[in-house]
Amino acid sequence: MLLANRSINNLFDDMFKDPFFSRPFENSSSQIMKTDIHEKDGSYMIEMELPGYAKEDIKADLKDGYLTITANRDETTEEKDAKGNCLHKERYTGSCNRSFYVGDNITQDDIKASFRDGVLLLQIPKEVQKVEEQPKLITIE
Repeated sequence: MLLANRSINNLFDDMFKDPFFSRPFENSSSQIMKTDIHEKDGSYMIEMELPGYAKEDIKADLKDGYLTITANRDETTEEKDAKGNCLHKERYTGSCNRSFYVGDNITQDDIKASFRDGVLLLQIPKEVQKVEEQPKLITIE
């Protein structure tokens, strides 16, 4: 009886090792948002592949020294026959994001961004001189 239970357990273990049950996108953002970072002319160049996304689907946000790139997409595909009956319909809604620490001195104005042919290109200066805030005098009446 113990051998039979072990065989059944092995059967289930083998079944769940099937590629159908595997999760190839365990860390989906890093697999969808393939990124290369290069250093060029005193700046970091970030190239991020976002195939299938439109410029309007992508948002770049800078907060507390972290640059976060978020891409959202909603897509519906529908196939109909000659009479207009739906034969096949699929929907996809997805979001992915990546964050990079760029430093506390970097501001939105320091970062240059462009998107062309499914590739987001960001240029971030390596060093930014921190501008000291000038004291503002308060008028005393």
